[in-house]
Amino acid sequence: QVQLVESGGGLVQAGGSLRLSCAASGSIFSINNMAWYRQAPGKQRELVALIYSLGPTNYADSVKGRFTISGDNAKNTVYLQMNNLKPEDTAVYYCKAALYTTPSRPLYRYWGQGTQVTVSS
Repeated sequence: QVQLVESGGGLVQAGGSLRLSCAASGSIFSINNMAWYRQAPGKQRELVALIYSLGPTNYADSVKGRFTISGDNAKNTVYLQMNNLKPEDTAVYYCKAALYTTPSRPLYRYWGQGTQVTVSS
């Protein structure tokens, strides 16, 4: 059993900042990558940022230069620092972890419950 617990969402004015956190716990052998996705009303879920355990990162074009993903391998935790927020960043943000629960089991993806981020204009 693996749990992902997100925190840090909220309401902020345009131009403001928020920091999201996601901690993974439970039966974890090793984590391949962790990521943040978001889903706005009426839209499909989209990748925001991803970080591999060895450090490489990927970002959606819409957030490059404004968002920074980082991780703490010792704590199985990923962070998303969001600066210069825009109303179009309003969405439910979901944490995802791709990990192995044992050496013999395949990679599996787990999702958090989501945290609301609302940016007012």
